[in-house]
This record gives sequence, C-alpha cells and structure tokens, in this order.
Amino acid sequence: MLLHVEKGWLTISDPIKAMSACASFYRRIHERESPLVLSMDLKQTPAQQDLALVLFYKRPNVEWARPLNCRLEGDTAVGQGVTRYFISTCMEKLKSGFCINFANSNVTCLFEGPPGHLVPSASHFLVESDMFLVAGRMIGHSFIHEGPCLSGLSPAVVHVLLGGSPETATVTLEDCADLDIREKIELLEGDNALSDAERARVQELAYAWDLPCLTESNKKWLFEKLLIHAVIGRVTRQIKQLRRGLKETPVWTVLTKRPETAALIFPSERTGDICPEIFLQRISWPKEEEDEDDDWSAETKSRIKGYLQEFIKNGTAVELMNLAKFWTGWEILPKSLSVEIVRSSYPTASTCYETLKIPGHYRDYRSFRCDLLACIETCHTGFGLL
Repeated sequence: MLLHVEKGWLTISDPIKAMSACASFYRRIHERESPLVLSMDLKQTPAQQDLALVLFYKRPNVEWARPLNCRLEGDTAVGQGVTRYFISTCMEKLKSGFCINFANSNVTCLFEGPPGHLVPSASHFLVESDMFLVAGRMIGHSFIHEGPCLSGLSPAVVHVLLGGSPETATVTLEDCADLDIREKIELLEGDNALSDAERARVQELAYAWDLPCLTESNKKWLFEKLLIHAVIGRVTRQIKQLRRGLKETPVWTVLTKRPETAALIFPSERTGDICPEIFLQRISWPKEEEDEDDDWSAETKSRIKGYLQEFIKNGTAVELMNLAKFWTGWEILPKSLSVEIVRSSYPTASTCYETLKIPGHYRDYRSFRCDLLACIETCHTGFGLL
C-alpha cells in the first residue's frame, strides 16, 4: 500500500500537490517512530536561542521525517502553531542571519547579496563548522512539514546545486555579493578602454584566481571567467555541503524525480509575497446578522471587518507576511483563516486553529492599525501577548 502511495505523488500532474503528497507520504511512514524534540527558552539571549536551533540541526544520523515536538520554554503556547513558529524562524534565519558570533561578527549570515541574488557566504569558517549542512537540513525539514521555502537564491546557485555545470549557469553581476570584487569585474563589461589603474585592479584579481593576463582579445572571456569564479567558484564547497544536507531529507527525492519543483522549492524573492486579494479570499468572517446570544452587534462586526480588510488591502509585503505569521505561525496562507471578535485589550491569535481574535472596542481605523502592527511584530519573538 505504501509503495502505491509513494508512486502516487510521482504521477500527480500539479507539482504543488505532488510536493504535498510526497511530504505527507514520508511523514506517514515514520509517524510511529519516537519524535524529535526541539526546544527553545525565550528567557535566554537571541544568541542562545539561535544556538539551540543550530545544535538541533547539527545532530548526525537523524531521520528528519520523524514526528516533531517543539517547545517554547517561557511561553504557554503549545501545538502545531509552535512547530510552525520554529520552522518559520529557521527559514528566516537562513536569510537574515543567526545571532551567533562566528569570526568576530555578531550576526552570522549564511547567504549574502540582494534579494533574488543570494549566494552562499565565502567564509571557510562556516564550511568547517558544517553550517551549510545545517542549512540543507533546515530546508528539507521545512519541506517535510510543508513549511516556508528558501526564496531569493541566485538562479545560478540553484542551477549548480541541482547538478548543473558552472559554465552553463546564467550568472549576473548582481549575483556577486562582494561589492569590491563586483566593481573590478564590472570594469571589463562593455567596450570601454581601461585606464592603467583600472587594468591593474583587474589584473590583481585575475592573478589571485590563477587566471591569465588581461589582453584586448580576452577581455570578454576574462569577464565571464572572473564572474563565474566570484559567484560559484569561491563557494563550491558551500554548495556541495548544502546539497549533502538536502540529500538527508525527502526534498532531494522530489528535486531529482520532479525537476519542475525546483522553482517552487527555491522560488524567486517576489513569488514569496502574499497577495492581498488571496489573503482576503481565504478569511471566514463572523456572520454579521444580529443574534440575541452574540456579544457583538452587526454594526460592530461590520466595522471590525472593514478595518481588517483595509489593513490587508493597503499593507506592505512585510506587514502582510508578519500578519500571516502572527495569525498561523508561519508565512504560508492556509486554505481557510478565521476571525473572531472578542473582549480583550489587544489582538491575539490561536495559531493552531488559524484564528485571529480582534477586540470589538475599536472605533477608528488609526488605533486599530497601530495596535495590530504592534502585535504582529511579536511574531518574531514567540507568542507572548502585548
């Protein structure tokens, strides 16, 4: 029966549904095994909290499809919402950096560069510390639990990560995260003549990477070679280690057997944005008709609904992402979201039930927006209520 189910996801035409079916299959075959336990103490420093995440994913010989139990020490939250929070936090840390002092830096970034052109850090210390192995496991673990993807990676890095040759990768200057190196390589772009000082800068870089002298005939060739080495050649070990981490999880099976899923597992930065229209379509609103057993009038329900609709329609990408994470535990919109109007001071959320609870006392949009913004900012620090 399990073999039939496994083959099933391979034949599903919709890649999104195929990914979900694959993740469900692997969770099911390991559901009776002892759970993995991941805990974090919110009373500790950000560095200690991040270290707890890193140490969890540094464990060797782990079957990552086993059930996952997550605990937030110092917070009353339990259930699926906590699991979502942990996984979402891991994926966010891969992009924003860990608050761990590696190599005399308070924030350690595994990936560098502008959105849509992220490349692995060239730091050898991170490779020696197996941090890209950790990254691969985090990405695969998020896939198992149908969590957020790592968006914004350079297409050239994804190409090589999945077995493509560096020579056939589409590399751009924006993929070069080191601005000093980028400026030197950029001097070779186009047909403009270089000054002696500019030629010296380019030559210094070429010698450092064992490439030949710059001549009039090899200018374009040298430009391409320097760019490929700057983006891919310097981080070959990082990419290999990241691939090793992915191979420890079912995500690698999907990537190799269903190559079209690569664009979904490593989406471009802009595809990670939440569309306001889709957000609003998925909300189940409180019924507005009068009910003698209801605490709130139809007018109040309509007013609060209007405030939330206005916030979502006009919210920035970051605000909508934070709202989704506050509401559900991560930045992925479920098929259905619920809204309740309650008696309390500030908005709260029941992430396990994907329910946003909004006080009915608001009489103007300005105060509503101010409180909601303050509350959704707490999504980055746990489930503490304001």
